[in-house]
Amino acid sequence: MTFITDIIANVPELSTLEFFLLCLASFFTSTITAAFGLGGGAMLIIIMVSFMNPLVIIPIHAVIQMSSNISRALMLWRHITFSYMIPFVIGTIIGVTIGGQIIVDLPKYLLQSFIGIFILYSLYGPIANNVKASNIKFIGLGTFSSFVTMFVGGTGPIIAPFIRAITNERRATVATHAAFMTWKHGVKIITFGLLGFSFSDFFPLIIGMILFGIIGTWTGKTILIWMPEKVFAKAFNFVLTILALRLLFEGLRQII
Repeated sequence: MTFITDIIANVPELSTLEFFLLCLASFFTSTITAAFGLGGGAMLIIIMVSFMNPLVIIPIHAVIQMSSNISRALMLWRHITFSYMIPFVIGTIIGVTIGGQIIVDLPKYLLQSFIGIFILYSLYGPIANNVKASNIKFIGLGTFSSFVTMFVGGTGPIIAPFIRAITNERRATVATHAAFMTWKHGVKIITFGLLGFSFSDFFPLIIGMILFGIIGTWTGKTILIWMPEKVFAKAFNFVLTILALRLLFEGLRQII
């Protein structure tokens, strides 16, 4: 036990209690994401802000979220829709390349406000029930979402309306969203590594949060399987709306 506590103590700026609280947060947020398709990533980054230096949160959050999305995609792999994956991949490479060049120059609150408005419009605007998928749109979606993710972290809600549009069943929605997000977080991790971020300093925390996240994903998958399709659709839109309003509020609060 002493050996484990010594390892935990080496994680920069975190007490043992904070370490385990973050692991529990990974469990609960992974459960939420697996059950409802999204929401956990944004919640996790809010919790992490309470305990960690903001400068290290986004790259560490990317590793945790990639693991969570990989486990969710593997558990539901039969339901993944790979349509438009290649255009999305092309877009993400473009987006992180641009974002990596100007990562310190763009006000975060402007991005938060814009994302919030974009999500609300995609849900309730004229295009809400008529999202048309195309290769060009998914290249643009990959570019924009991966560019933004270099600054604000949890950007799953950006692509969620489009994933919902190309899937017709709750498990397909969750699995496909997980597959797309796995790639996006992976590209982001590589980019932060090339920019010089040291992941090794936080290795014990990353492992702990990944393990708790996998358990949470399994729990959420069980809830998803038993959830009626109509309940999922309503919950999906509700969670997305709450996340959009939070982003909009945070952005406008900093502007005002």
